[in-house]
Amino acid sequence: MLICSNVFMTFAWYGHLSTLKGKFWLIAVFASWGVAFFEYMIMVPANRIGSEVMTLPQLKILQEAIALSVFVPFAIFFAKEHISWNYLWGALCIAGAVFFIFNDHSATAKTQQLPTPTTVQKVETETTEQVTEKEIDNERFRN
Repeated sequence: MLICSNVFMTFAWYGHLSTLKGKFWLIAVFASWGVAFFEYMIMVPANRIGSEVMTLPQLKILQEAIALSVFVPFAIFFAKEHISWNYLWGALCIAGAVFFIFNDHSATAKTQQLPTPTTVQKVETETTEQVTEKEIDNERFRN
């Protein structure tokens, strides 16, 4: 889903530079908004699904890595840009960022923050025991 939304994003942001170059800029704005609508229709659910298993920084850097991998073919084949060594160095920097963000052992993954069934049972048991103790105390007070 992230790859598909990034294809729409790339065309929304940069496609008008080739296809609508001679048109009034406001036409390009509305055309880009129309394309971006489809990006958001895919990106929002993708981020919601991704946030169940990844942290926010992990989602962001993954999006940046995907954006670069979508942009390079777009730049070469659609925009007819020439590749230079800067593309490689930029890609390596993004790959390094992906490595460091996904290997950050100080950050707790979302899946580790969710309560385990044992934890839930323990909390339920403690709550039941607390209620029972209160009932006993109330019964003693009445007598």
